[in-house]
Amino acid sequence: MAEITASMVKELRERTDAPMMDCKKALNEAEGDMQKAEEILRVKFGSKAAKSAGRVAAEGIVGIHITPDGKMGSMIEVNCETDFVAKNDDFQALVKNLAEMVVTQNPADVAALSAMKIGDKTVEEIRTELVGKIGENMSLRRFVRIAARGKLASYVHGGAKIGVMVDVAGDEALAKDIAMHIAASKPKALDASGVSQDLIDSERRVATQKAAESGKPANIVEKMVEGSVQKFLKEVTLLSQPFVKDDKQTVEQVLKSKGSQCHGFTLYIVGEGIEKKVSDFAAEVAAASKV
Repeated sequence: MAEITASMVKELRERTDAPMMDCKKALNEAEGDMQKAEEILRVKFGSKAAKSAGRVAAEGIVGIHITPDGKMGSMIEVNCETDFVAKNDDFQALVKNLAEMVVTQNPADVAALSAMKIGDKTVEEIRTELVGKIGENMSLRRFVRIAARGKLASYVHGGAKIGVMVDVAGDEALAKDIAMHIAASKPKALDASGVSQDLIDSERRVATQKAAESGKPANIVEKMVEGSVQKFLKEVTLLSQPFVKDDKQTVEQVLKSKGSQCHGFTLYIVGEGIEKKVSDFAAEVAAASKV
């Protein structure tokens, strides 16, 4: 039996918003498997336990650079330890410069970008110097470089904590609105074909367990499961989502009404999926007083 620690229980509670004891029971039942435990709680509590596991857990900003013709663009995430540094002018200038370098120099990966030069210094040397100057660690996490089939539009939100780049052929004003929609609704993919099989399988397992508890015949249960999966796919795919500025139409319907087509998008949420240590000052003081 895997050891179930307090930190594991805390993480599962933050993911699901389920009661603490239920989180502990679910982890025990799942033998410490966090994803399986989350599925157990979703079966029990439904949407209450459907909070995204990709919580923002680190600071930093997203930088975007798009060429004037809208045909080539990049988006990069650079992380730091505190929001204070994320607002630092030197930090923001570096991120802006890096986004432009991704477009103009086309590095293969983060390591290649770090080895490139700005003037007579490599990006890594500049990063190291900035760490020494600011007194806080920072890292280049990820980037994407996109050659558009239509034209690229972008949107940043929340002090550049959320960044979107979308490729739309047609109405350019609508493209900007679609980028804002993505930032608000956070779709997983353009359409059902882009949703990962692991995510679909997870949803199907949850739906199967919930449907089985209904006591209905097997053929009805099968239809219930398929209905739940299809509902999920509509909720997490961009083209099927109700448009934020007109929820009586889907994004796909709005695009068609404007003679436009969306070819793809990229969404970055700063710190998504990064585990960040959170200090409990009161607990530290209490522990220290017992020494």
